[in-house]
Amino acid sequence: MNVTVLQFPGTNCEYDTKYAFEKLGCEVKILWHKETKLPEDTELLVIPGGFSYGDYLRSGAIARFANIMDSVQEYAAKGGKVLGICNGFQILLEAGLLPGAMKRNDSLHFISKFNHLKVINNDNIFLSKLKLDEVVNIPVAHHDGNYYIDDEGLKELEENGQILLKYCDENGEVKNLNGSVSQIAGICNKEKNVFGLMPHPERAMEDLLGCDDGVIMLKGFLK
Repeated sequence: MNVTVLQFPGTNCEYDTKYAFEKLGCEVKILWHKETKLPEDTELLVIPGGFSYGDYLRSGAIARFANIMDSVQEYAAKGGKVLGICNGFQILLEAGLLPGAMKRNDSLHFISKFNHLKVINNDNIFLSKLKLDEVVNIPVAHHDGNYYIDDEGLKELEENGQILLKYCDENGEVKNLNGSVSQIAGICNKEKNVFGLMPHPERAMEDLLGCDDGVIMLKGFLK
């Protein structure tokens, strides 16, 4: 599989992401934000974590206007698979490719630790190799990870199976981590080709580093 990873000023997870997908046997290119076209052979586009443009103004708000984003919009509209991780999720929200918005964590503190996630919907390519209600342990590292959507939007997410992951404990009991509405950790669009999550599966690829639960998550894209 040919994977393209975007890079913005302040991105800090592009090489972790490259390593993760290369470990799964993919060909990976890192693409600078000033480019105007995605590589034609792109089969998966990943917008990685970090602090694009220093998170000035609002997380993801400046990156949304980068040169490459017109091509990203076109790629997604044609059904291309897009994965946004942490800051990448924030960029997808700002670009209108996913519904909702991000606020500061309700603690007003940066959260960095392993945290369990519960699979809420696996009827999508991303989580297709995981079982419904399965629990995985994936690192989180964010300050603005408090996902918000209004009641009408939440109902629509639920009805369309767009809620993918929720924060939980090791037993699968859903719990609050950062104030996110309904404890949401990850969602997709209605067409189920654009995916966003705050946790970092690319940082959970080796038992030596604490856990390899990220492997089975990312493998879903290799179908």
